[in-house]
Amino acid sequence: MNILDKIIAHKREEVAERKSLVPVKMLERSIFFESKVVSMKKYVTRPDKTGIIAEFKRKSPSKGMINSSASVEKTSIGYMQAGASALSVLTDKEFFGGSNEDLTTARKFNFCPILRKDFVVDEYQIVEAKSIGADCILLIAAALEPSRLSELASFAHSLGLEVLMEVHDQEELDRSVNEHLDLIGVNNRSLKTFDVSLDTSFGLVNKIPSDFVKISESGISDPKTLVELKEAGFDGFLIGENFMKSIRPHQAAYNFMSKFKDLSPDFNTQAV
Repeated sequence: MNILDKIIAHKREEVAERKSLVPVKMLERSIFFESKVVSMKKYVTRPDKTGIIAEFKRKSPSKGMINSSASVEKTSIGYMQAGASALSVLTDKEFFGGSNEDLTTARKFNFCPILRKDFVVDEYQIVEAKSIGADCILLIAAALEPSRLSELASFAHSLGLEVLMEVHDQEELDRSVNEHLDLIGVNNRSLKTFDVSLDTSFGLVNKIPSDFVKISESGISDPKTLVELKEAGFDGFLIGENFMKSIRPHQAAYNFMSKFKDLSPDFNTQAV
């Protein structure tokens, strides 16, 4: 059993327990449930922003503890001030050290799209995502049968949420793409082996239908790489570990985004 299988097996048990403790009707009473969703796909493609979805992540199965002391409030506000287009917040506790409260805190202090980064296997989690203030959910093609992924994406749309589907190879892309998606992300890190290769993004970018906003995820540590990925056709970039491994993630994000703006022809043109 690889790590993804372990996470999904644990997630199914976790969701069953949460369902018994907090019914859907209670989630629907949340102050966030009727709030208007902030569009991830619109913000990621805004020309005055970097396209970066900056992630708050305390730990991961591959790296262990990354940053146990970072403040969600300070980090998320700093990310947006640095020029990020959106936020991603890990809410999985067992493997990533996150919580629903982390996302709710980020929501209270930021008016921007927020991705709930978790392992969605059930409609309940989508209702939950809306109730904690998320604007967009993640669906992982490697973890879901194509028909099930389409059902979950359609359900998310029925609640007004946007959907980012994550793929690792062309087979996952071809079998899972459907009309209920808004963004398609290419994860450069294998969830089975943890190996990272940016060739994954460069090889898939032109295979993704142009109807969808294209995101490159993981393993991005150099602003020059962002320029290359943008030139290749990506609209956005999900970056977390590269910022979070710093004592001051918001400062690391600011330095990274400043360099990217200096290197990017788009930003230089706007400055003129």
